[in-house]
Amino acid sequence: MSPAQIVFFEMESWETEYLSQYFPADQARFIPDKLNAKKVLDFADAKIVSPFIYSDFSRTVLSAMPALKMIATRSTGFDHIDIAHCKAKQIVVSNVPSYGENTVAEHTFALILALSRNVHKAYMRIKSSAEFSLTGLQGFDLCGKTIGVIGAGHIGLHVIKIARGFSMKVIAFDIQQSTFLSDVLNFDYVSLEELLARSEIITLHAPYNPQTHHLINERNIHLIKKGAILINTARGSLIQTSALLIALKEGILSGVGLDVLENERLIKEEAEILTRDYTADELKILISNHLLINQDNVVITPHIGFNSREAVQRILETTRENISAFIKGEVLNPIA
Repeated sequence: MSPAQIVFFEMESWETEYLSQYFPADQARFIPDKLNAKKVLDFADAKIVSPFIYSDFSRTVLSAMPALKMIATRSTGFDHIDIAHCKAKQIVVSNVPSYGENTVAEHTFALILALSRNVHKAYMRIKSSAEFSLTGLQGFDLCGKTIGVIGAGHIGLHVIKIARGFSMKVIAFDIQQSTFLSDVLNFDYVSLEELLARSEIITLHAPYNPQTHHLINERNIHLIKKGAILINTARGSLIQTSALLIALKEGILSGVGLDVLENERLIKEEAEILTRDYTADELKILISNHLLINQDNVVITPHIGFNSREAVQRILETTRENISAFIKGEVLNPIA
């Protein structure tokens, strides 16, 4: 392979230090920035690229990279990549199918506990005024409450295991069902509508695709049990942002915990807001996200559910294996 034909995007310094042991400077470039249409011509000769989730691998970008043979995304999700175009151009796409189901599940419960015990409100009160008042900070027990898990895959099952440790009642919605797992972990499969109506806590762990786009939306948000908490550590576009605002305004939801936002890249790109064109829908979502951020019964973290030391190490190891195998003529963890 000729020099610098592997390009890693969105790299932190310690990630570069780790991967450069396996892909030296005469073979690879390590770029801290994400890839987009403005920068793609600088990497037109790349044969292998490895992005995280914020780089743009749309048809426009891919068409400007005629030498590209492989994308090794450092993520499980791949909605930032035009998979259909990759298939048509015979570009191999590999992902990291499993890196830390427990990691995201643990963060899910961090958000649940922050809301159930008003940790965020108490913290801000102490920081701002050193006031040790209990007013408005009464929480509730998780023990005995019903948690509804939307998507009972690898991460969802870890959430269920943790919930059972809190002595919670568990129901789940998933297209693929396992009576063995439901018996062993003591939970019931129900329809999405029943889950929304029965759950005091709802948590999403479904993949994002056209079928799951706005799985929670303005039409079904009113089915949710009044006063419930909604958690999303999966993908932002599983939830219609306007539906969240309606549910919070009408008291349908008493709290929301989000590690992901619909079109969260817009917030990261706010500095560019005057230099590029945004659609009306994008601007509406951007404004709606800021309305969410400013509500005291909403806890938002910046997509860090995956970001434990152990999980990120596993992501890098799997990515290294995916690329090394491809160089040898093999394909590991293929999406396309």
